[in-house]
Amino acid sequence: MIDSMLILIAAAFLLAGFIKGVIGLGLPTVSMGLLALTMAPGQAIAIVIVPAIVTNIWQTFGGPYLRDIMRRLWPLIVGTVIGIWLNGGLLTGPYAAYGTVILGVLLVIYAIVGLCKFSFKVAQRDEKWIGGIVGLVTGVISAATGVQVIPSMPFMQAIGMQKDELVQALGVFFTVATVALAFNITAAGLLTAATALPGAVAMAASFAGMFIGQAVRTRMQPDVFRRWFLIAMIFLGLYLAVGGFLKIHG
Repeated sequence: MIDSMLILIAAAFLLAGFIKGVIGLGLPTVSMGLLALTMAPGQAIAIVIVPAIVTNIWQTFGGPYLRDIMRRLWPLIVGTVIGIWLNGGLLTGPYAAYGTVILGVLLVIYAIVGLCKFSFKVAQRDEKWIGGIVGLVTGVISAATGVQVIPSMPFMQAIGMQKDELVQALGVFFTVATVALAFNITAAGLLTAATALPGAVAMAASFAGMFIGQAVRTRMQPDVFRRWFLIAMIFLGLYLAVGGFLKIHG
């Protein structure tokens, strides 16, 4: 039983790390989506949290834009931390059962936004206050599902960050948000010694997947891979949302 679960965790993080290596993001989103097929989101995020923090720290210091990123994104970051802190009981409270449904819906939205390549801009004078609101919404969503890509990533794209700066900005933002989430799940009793072995397996598989993905990225078209990845996320999200809803109301 334990061995089969560890194999599932290793496979999920190997795939998630591979995707992150190819397109620069997706480790928490993919791993949470896959693990949620067999466990509650609260249990899944306890396994995801450490690999997510470490891989995002790796990404944070992979470029020269850190000072400019902090200057532009601090309202988004602060808002997200506040949103996570204010809603710390969502993973274990009376509405925790809806976490799988919400996660499924978010995966579908995330994939559709990516496929449609919605293009909208946020004026520089409006970055701060809009960033704070987007951060609060992202924090609430993250507290319930462990996923932080909606609506934070579309916002970062909308303020005009270039490719390399955006990749580093995602690393900075996800590092801070994931650390804040780690305090939540620790306080809720979800992050315990029992998660150490699954977390270690997840960490090793994540880095193995990232290295493979980075090697493959030089030999394939990332846009083609990203398109099929997003299509797969739609089907996974629909499966989680419908399955979770039927489980609650069945």
